[in-house]
Amino acid sequence: MNELNQLKYFRWSFGDRYDGWRVKKVDAVFSVIPYFLRTRMDAQNFFEEKIDIDHIEAFIKEHKDDIPDLSVMHVIMASLVRLISQRPHLNRFVIWNKIFARNHVNFSIAVKRSLSDEGEETLIKPYFLPTDTLQDIVRKTRHEQENNQKQGQQNSSDTISRILGLLPEFLLRFVVFTLLHLDKVGMMPKFINKASPWHSTIFLTNIGSIGVESIYHHLYEFGTCSMFVAMGKKSRRHSIDRNGDMKSHKSIQLKFVLDERICDGFYYASSMRILNKILSDPSSLLSPPEKVIIDEGVGKKRVDLQ
Repeated sequence: MNELNQLKYFRWSFGDRYDGWRVKKVDAVFSVIPYFLRTRMDAQNFFEEKIDIDHIEAFIKEHKDDIPDLSVMHVIMASLVRLISQRPHLNRFVIWNKIFARNHVNFSIAVKRSLSDEGEETLIKPYFLPTDTLQDIVRKTRHEQENNQKQGQQNSSDTISRILGLLPEFLLRFVVFTLLHLDKVGMMPKFINKASPWHSTIFLTNIGSIGVESIYHHLYEFGTCSMFVAMGKKSRRHSIDRNGDMKSHKSIQLKFVLDERICDGFYYASSMRILNKILSDPSSLLSPPEKVIIDEGVGKKRVDLQ
């Protein structure tokens, strides 16, 4: 079986969930940390990256005909998917004091159906493969947006939210309490997981699209999302080159909030260097990665489908 196939070809074993496999090969320290840092609020780390985008915008202009609707956001999304294909620990999550490796890659993205105070906000949740190219990312994201962009249209997340909103308070408390505990043991209904924006690899918000600078957004206790990324507005910064000349750069700010329990600081720092390297050459995203790195902590062999 080609190594570039999705992770779903692992065998299931006791202790796994339908949305992830139990990480069994982990340092002793990391096996204990989730019992002390019991919530994502306890374990949040914050950092930011300034991303130069002059070359990205030139790349977008060059490919405006063969990749319609391509944007800086798509390039960043594709870079994050490519990063996860090489740094699989970033796709882990902690629930009920246990570390799991997610068996898929998906993003939760907040979008407004119209840019006005009255415009409805909804969430889209595209699924990707570690082998996806930039073209795949644009196509899958566009498909989700087209299915959810019409004003008044409801997706599964909207529908469930509206139904829950109709419940009396005492019943809503009981339903939410039940869902929280079912999720802890991996028994929450799959349709809730699929609709929930809090069960995702990355929660991404592009607040720069409404002219706002990026923010640090907290992680959620409900769900499995271990990474929140906020994109800010485009801005100009100046630097001095070796010859003493002033140069202007267009950039955007990315702010990350991460669950420190899924990997150590060195792994995060190395991953961010790789992300910057990917973003420095967006043309590399036009083809699949040469290989996909499998999370070695899962400790099981893939099923050979040949």
